Amino acid sequence: MKLPFLPNHDESSFFDFVSKHHPGLALGSHGVTSSGQPAFEHARSSGALTVPQATTVLAIKYQQGVVIAGDRRATEGFQIADRRIEKVFRIDALSAMAIAGAAGPCIEMAKLFQTELEHYEKLEGMPLSCEGKANKLGQMVKANLPMVFQGLVVMPLYVGYDEKRAEGRIFKYDITGGRYEESEYHAIGSGGKDARNTMREYFQKNLSEPDALKLALTALYNAADDDVGTGGPDLVRGIYPTAKCVTAQGITDMSDDKVRAVYDGLLAVRRSKET
Repeated sequence: MKLPFLPNHDESSFFDFVSKHHPGLALGSHGVTSSGQPAFEHARSSGALTVPQATTVLAIKYQQGVVIAGDRRATEGFQIADRRIEKVFRIDALSAMAIAGAAGPCIEMAKLFQTELEHYEKLEGMPLSCEGKANKLGQMVKANLPMVFQGLVVMPLYVGYDEKRAEGRIFKYDITGGRYEESEYHAIGSGGKDARNTMREYFQKNLSEPDALKLALTALYNAADDDVGTGGPDLVRGIYPTAKCVTAQGITDMSDDKVRAVYDGLLAVRRSKET
């Protein structure tokens, strides 16, 4: 028996349901002006649109799973829009995602992805596979394509623990929703290239969790050294990058104390080299 307030609701996908029955709430739908021009395009062409940009995030595989991390800075042009933005999100018990691009749509996509997976599991009685989750996120990125042409780019980095393979996995996306798997590590955002250079130099297979966390935080530190859009550790304000570990046991948030301890050691070594 179908519920009267959910007409024809036979979809296991919350995202498909919203897109079909409430298209105005879907990704890529943000209204038009009285002239019929998309609202964001009008604001962009008139110079009224300034959008905070989330910058550098990365992921590294290690023995037990994957560490995913991101800096805390959001920028608007050459100004800092936010020093404490969250870019790394728990999606479900075995997966997480990090965001780079237009901050508002990025956060909106992360929340919608969380709801999508909860909705699917409640209706089907079982969670999606790691591969299925990665595909779902690709559909959402593809749906955002109209906004990309207006400058609102959303670039997620998705990680999950695959119980069938007994390993962590890393997925990246292009702006059209194309999904690609990385076998060892990846970084995206304005400082992504600098972070990848550090990971390429120091990455080793079968890293321990502490070593993987240290490499992730070192890569973000080096990216902040070369990229103005990436925020490094702020020792005065006590602001540090966010990091989560995704393993068979679930999602573990790395505390500020643990992150600060890693940076204290890193900075001590660098100071000793300069003296």
